[in-house]
Amino acid sequence: MAIAPLRKKYLGETLVSQGVISQEQLDKCVLVQQETKDKLGNILLKNGYVTKETLLNALSYCLGVPYVRLNDLQIEREAVALLTEKDARRYMLIPVSFRDDVLNVAMADPSNVLMRDEVEKIVKKRISISLMDENEVKEAIERYYVRTSLGGSDDETDISADKGTEEEISTEDLNDASAAPVIRYVNSIFFDAVVKKASDIHLEVFEKVVMLRMRIDGLLREFPAPQKKFYNAIVSRIKIMSDLDIAERRLPQDGKCKIKVNGNRVDVRVSMVPTVYGEKVVMRMLNKDLFALDIEKIGMSEAELKIFKDAINMPYGMCLVTGPTSSGKTTTLYSALKTLNTPDVNILTAEDPVEYELMNVNQVHVRSDIGLTFASILRSFMRQDPDVILVGEIRDQETAGIAIQAALTGHMVFSTLHTNDSVSTLSRMSFMGIESFLIADAVNVVMAQRLVRTICPSCKEEIRNLPADVYERLKIDLSTPIYHGRGCEKCDNSGYKGRTAIFEILNMSRDIRQLIVKRATDLEIRDAAVAQGLVTLREAAVNKLKEGRTTIEEVFSVTTASS
Repeated sequence: MAIAPLRKKYLGETLVSQGVISQEQLDKCVLVQQETKDKLGNILLKNGYVTKETLLNALSYCLGVPYVRLNDLQIEREAVALLTEKDARRYMLIPVSFRDDVLNVAMADPSNVLMRDEVEKIVKKRISISLMDENEVKEAIERYYVRTSLGGSDDETDISADKGTEEEISTEDLNDASAAPVIRYVNSIFFDAVVKKASDIHLEVFEKVVMLRMRIDGLLREFPAPQKKFYNAIVSRIKIMSDLDIAERRLPQDGKCKIKVNGNRVDVRVSMVPTVYGEKVVMRMLNKDLFALDIEKIGMSEAELKIFKDAINMPYGMCLVTGPTSSGKTTTLYSALKTLNTPDVNILTAEDPVEYELMNVNQVHVRSDIGLTFASILRSFMRQDPDVILVGEIRDQETAGIAIQAALTGHMVFSTLHTNDSVSTLSRMSFMGIESFLIADAVNVVMAQRLVRTICPSCKEEIRNLPADVYERLKIDLSTPIYHGRGCEKCDNSGYKGRTAIFEILNMSRDIRQLIVKRATDLEIRDAAVAQGLVTLREAAVNKLKEGRTTIEEVFSVTTASS
């Protein structure tokens, strides 16, 4: 770590006056400094007399400049663009912001006046200085310059990758100066996405700028993006990794690749769509090592788990999971398959696409462009002696009809629909043309689900003095403690860390089946289900709130009062 060359006794006197070190310790270090010519701060660190944090705070006091941490800063791409990566490394600094014609930079050695003057001449701006640990400065340079100032050739032939192989990315790869800048950039995107547990990466190009966003815990968040002149090269690199046609920029393309980030195996589903200013890229991150397939750990209460287990362990019938895109339906269905996956059970799946490969499960990828539809695959499955069938999604009457017949003829069938709640799933199937008595006979359970963000445990705190009407809207007692996340370094100041599922499970009791046969309305079926103990999505979310796992904002944003 670069330590500012202060007047020898000034730093030492400060530390002594603060009670951090003794005068005897200071004298000992000064003698060592006279022999080694090393900086006093380094000697104090090596002897264990001070911590790095204490030393930097003392230096900040001595130099009269603020001490800043990388994780507390919002680095602006406009500021980074004012100084080249080469100069940032040379002077060991990172531009932070640009306001009122003044460039704020964080430096490892703010006391070097000559260096400060040189930087002002280069950027042709006045600069203001903050102190930052040298290791954090280096990290910032790697993180932000590989994103914003990609150098090297614009020639796309410089980009290379082995098709069909698994790319392995480690921390060292991000600092590999021998790698092409575009390769380093794409590696850095994947690295950050895996570390931050992002589910999707969005690269978007507009008239003058490029945007990089990642979906973390269900919400899209913006990150530093590259300059537009490098965008085509970046897209080409991703196409090569995904075995797509580099020359085709007029039509949508879908592909996939496999990467390994610090040991984590990740399947990446790539989608390219041509827009007005270029191709938009969306990459779905399917982290095999983080993908939990334990039915006990997907967020169900004991009562919910019992209903679901009883339904999937029946010898035949249909289990339907409903909810919007990215609500965790795949995790729930795969968890059920894993529970049933034994050597004496033949499991077949029809998926669009196959998201995760399951051992001993025969999975078929739907290809509607060549006639390989859900319905055609299901018809073939019936000649494959199946015990359990998973249909990725019921989209039409033909698929629904075949799935119902399979459930009625001794097979366990799992599938999904896009409906708002469990009860409306039944009327949706009726609208598809399925007779009500067939639905009543075939369906074992219907489960609607959503994902709610969970409070970061590192900054969790109780909320005081909430308005009484909030408790009234949530239908909870005024004495119920309610929590939120204050925001900290570990959750990127969001207050949230991870997500959990909430469920609304409609158990097909005798009374519910009779109502379906009589073609009762959704409202009548829901009232009967609630009377029998149905826990609605809103109630399930409120239960997570009362457990201190989620926030009021999540309850209101994910569920409605009628759900």
